[in-house]
Amino acid sequence: MVSTSTDAPKTSRARWIEYLVLIVVAVVVATTVRTFLLQTFYIPSSSMERTLLLDDKVLVNKTAYWFQPPGRGEVVVFVPPSEWSAVPGQDYIKRVIGVAGDRVVCCDKDRRITVNGQALDEDYLYPGDAPSDKTFDVTVGAGRVFVLGDHRSASGDSREHLDAADGTVPEDRLVGRAFVLFWPAARARTLSVPATFADVPAPLR
Repeated sequence: MVSTSTDAPKTSRARWIEYLVLIVVAVVVATTVRTFLLQTFYIPSSSMERTLLLDDKVLVNKTAYWFQPPGRGEVVVFVPPSEWSAVPGQDYIKRVIGVAGDRVVCCDKDRRITVNGQALDEDYLYPGDAPSDKTFDVTVGAGRVFVLGDHRSASGDSREHLDAADGTVPEDRLVGRAFVLFWPAARARTLSVPATFADVPAPLR
């Protein structure tokens, strides 16, 4: 069968409609994924060195805490509490040190942070940094987390806001868990939980 000249415009029109539908579907899928499932973030400061460097890009799982609470040692992106006086629209990225019920203390006789009495061996800290230049004794409230940057001397974190809910962050402000460093490609890797957190006991009830 051959097409008549009157069929050509219809075929061309149908093809453009198909392209338009595919573009719309692609945009909807991409928007849905970015809004509800996964999102990329770039690192705007040195507060997480040496784990994450300036301008690194990470992939964040936005569903991570839909069905389970955040865990110690996880790297999270969050919307800072209003008391933190952050730039509007700016998200933070830090490491969870204590979760609901945990007692987080700085410091023991060896200048280490302890969680529920267990000292953390924080080999992920920026070289030369002490675990903290501030002392604190915080029991994390229900539905909240205590967060610190890995570059402690360059991080505005829970220690800077101890006068507001002991510096803790509500879980409902967590955007998600950063689980992959994907750029630059030469440093691409998963962001796993440091082994030291496996030794932390459950909080006393």
